[in-house]
Amino acid sequence: MSDRSGRPAGGPGSDAGRAPSRWELQVRANPDHSHWYVQRFRQMAARGADLAGEARLVDAMVARGSRVLDAGCGPGRVGAELAARGHTVVGVDVDPVLVEAAQTDHPGPTWLVGDLAELDLPARGVPEPFDAIVCAGNVLTFLAPGTEVEVLRRMAAHLAPGGRVVTGFGAGRGYGFDAFLDDAAQAGLAVDVTLSTWDLRPFGPGSDFLVAVLSAR
Repeated sequence: MSDRSGRPAGGPGSDAGRAPSRWELQVRANPDHSHWYVQRFRQMAARGADLAGEARLVDAMVARGSRVLDAGCGPGRVGAELAARGHTVVGVDVDPVLVEAAQTDHPGPTWLVGDLAELDLPARGVPEPFDAIVCAGNVLTFLAPGTEVEVLRRMAAHLAPGGRVVTGFGAGRGYGFDAFLDDAAQAGLAVDVTLSTWDLRPFGPGSDFLVAVLSAR
């Protein structure tokens, strides 16, 4: 599951001069990976799995009818749940296969193909800022190496006054928690809350997952 925004639809990694993300490299190595990923979540939904944990947290943070950006939306499970709860949702993902699945399975929100390292939604006809930006599903660990600060900076630039960014990713994926917190500070984001799960369990030295709530400084 991945994403990044600012470019028109096209094959993963098709933009000349743009470094491919780790997700795109994974898809190049296994062209069926995106389709497997889509089917995985369709099957989980069909079995009645709880796929709304991230959306519940974000929904609790914002007023009714807020604007939410799903950064790295994948096939749309988080953004779709937030839209069902009455929010205006825009989702962006680098993988056109995942975006097509989101458009098919969850009509209503705006789903766009794009690289988060190039995120510029006003240039895509979406000028309004966002009350919350959610970046779930380990998206930050799938970015092109070295683009993390730029991605976080562009997220911060899309926030409305008082808006917040909520991210979540696991340990052992090549992007340490301390490195992320340093990058967030460099991008002009302050850490409001750190948690170890999307259901609000506290973060500690032994935590193997980080959920961070960030705000623009």
